[in-house]
Amino acid sequence: MKCPPHQAATYASAGVDVEAGERAVLLMRAAVQSAQRPETVGGFGGFAGLFDASALTRFRRPLLATSTDGVGTKIAVARALGIHDTIGIDLVAMVVDDLVVCGAEPLFMTDYIATGSVDPVRIASIVSGIANGCRQAGCALLGGETAEHPGLMAPDEYDLAGAGTGVVEADRLLGADRVRPGDVVIAMASSGLHSNGYSLARFVLLGEGRLGLDAHVADLGRTIGEEMLEPTRIYAKDVLALIDAVEVHALSHVTGGGLAANIARVLPPELATDIARSAWPPMPIFDLIGREGAVPQAELERTFNMGIGMVAVLPPPSVDPAIELLRGLGVQSWTCGEVRGRREGEEGDAAAKGVDGGAVRLVGEHPSR
Repeated sequence: MKCPPHQAATYASAGVDVEAGERAVLLMRAAVQSAQRPETVGGFGGFAGLFDASALTRFRRPLLATSTDGVGTKIAVARALGIHDTIGIDLVAMVVDDLVVCGAEPLFMTDYIATGSVDPVRIASIVSGIANGCRQAGCALLGGETAEHPGLMAPDEYDLAGAGTGVVEADRLLGADRVRPGDVVIAMASSGLHSNGYSLARFVLLGEGRLGLDAHVADLGRTIGEEMLEPTRIYAKDVLALIDAVEVHALSHVTGGGLAANIARVLPPELATDIARSAWPPMPIFDLIGREGAVPQAELERTFNMGIGMVAVLPPPSVDPAIELLRGLGVQSWTCGEVRGRREGEEGDAAAKGVDGGAVRLVGEHPSR
């Protein structure tokens, strides 16, 4: 007895919808084309993005800077709410604000989206957020890839990552080697949680028996979901304006690891600073997470930005004009510390992430709101 022949297999029957991918490309075209620079070469849809490097001839010694990152479990909030047009802003922020800390101007980005099943409208919505972020940062969205992974990811699951390239004049490179005792630490306000610590935030606020995304919290003035999906602030243009206007020695993008670990990265090992909590009240979302989860202050400060998304370290004469400029650009800023020599055996609240950095402690108490 013969077995019946197998049904002819296709890519679609295996779970990959090529036509859906093509529809997504058509839907995202306008958004991508809106996020370009004069140096972009060629049209939409090429195998590789092209950037006219002759633009770099204006530099005496151009250094290329590169960064790559993702968004993490903030995506789970976007999926739960069915809102996908802001998560791309978070992606751009995490990449370009890492580039700008060395003084680099972001030039272009590429993105990668992996999903269980291509929903053209959802993918185009994600890309519209990436394009929005690139416009905010002044960089081009030079290309990207959408990959369908049936069997590996559920149909509505997705993850995204991005990589960016920037350029800085070699003799204007910022970093720990420029920092001196007496330099002042200026804080720049965050827009909220940004894109770090969401595993803890979700566990505390969204776990079984917890508040939930739809809960309206008076202190926040909106729902938990709206607060958690607030896009990460993009500081790139503001910081580049600051670098052009005043002397800046170092910058720190406050991401995973919190204030102490990230500021320590841009201090030389022989220097230290005490960050005065009295300089600012944390935003209500951080108080809420601490209260609802009985999260110790030290754990909050190791995990979240606590209301400071970017830090500048600069000499005293630059302080007042820097704060005035930033506030004029809509970036709330304030002084929160001074760099000094490190005492023998002095340890910071957290080790510098990945480098032999200085010692940073958070001291005192936050003022109440």
